[in-house]
Amino acid sequence: MPFSLAPTAAQDGYRLEAHDSVGSTNALALDRARAGDPGRLWVVSKRQESGRGRRGRAWATPEGNLAATLLLVEGFDLQRAATLGFVAGLSLGDALDAVMPDGRVAIALDGGGGRGARFELKWPNDVLSGGAKMAGILLESSLLDGGRAALAVGIGVNVVAYPQDVPYPATSLRRLGADADAETLFVALSDAWSRNFRVWNGPGGLGAIRRRWLERAAGLGSEVAVQLEGRVERGVFETIDEECRFVIRTDSGARVTIAAGDVHFGAVASAAAGI
Repeated sequence: MPFSLAPTAAQDGYRLEAHDSVGSTNALALDRARAGDPGRLWVVSKRQESGRGRRGRAWATPEGNLAATLLLVEGFDLQRAATLGFVAGLSLGDALDAVMPDGRVAIALDGGGGRGARFELKWPNDVLSGGAKMAGILLESSLLDGGRAALAVGIGVNVVAYPQDVPYPATSLRRLGADADAETLFVALSDAWSRNFRVWNGPGGLGAIRRRWLERAAGLGSEVAVQLEGRVERGVFETIDEECRFVIRTDSGARVTIAAGDVHFGAVASAAAGI
């Protein structure tokens, strides 16, 4: 079936641009913004040829997986807009719950799971199942004329296939026993985003998103190692703060707040060598 928006998303003014194949949904969405698109546009495809993850890492989207980018064009406070990655992660977790039948999920090496959620959120931008990576999220922005900014909220999901030549566990919906396709998952995602964005955009909204995100947080309360520029910070994952920064408690009792870094749990965090 073709891609379509959930009725809630259409009612909230979102639009849809669907492709059989694209280079990058994020790049295409930002091109639309520069050409004058007003935003609230979902750009989706089941195949992406040149997608990217954080720090320029390649993100492959073979045929049948989901590449989706939501373009927003607003007078953004970009610091607050960065927290929309947490809205995206929470929305994707809700959508995966909606399409995934009950079933066993194995625990993988770098998970820090065990809190009951079948789909957990790994700070800042991954979705896991039993410790294996299911999806990634990438936010990119571009300044436009008139003091406005365009924000591309990119979401890549392993629906039918997952990479096997990567240094971390990965999985897909199909491997977990779900028969949902990319189109079905996108309907659920567009619905969940609409609901969660309304919360985020309302009074006290980020606090409510943060609380729900923590309910799905991978590795909360467990040993963690965070790779920063030039060093590795180790401790126990304590929380995310009011600005959604990662907070750990070190062995010395110090509380360390981290704005950006690569997070590792479990056996990887326990390794004495660098990550």
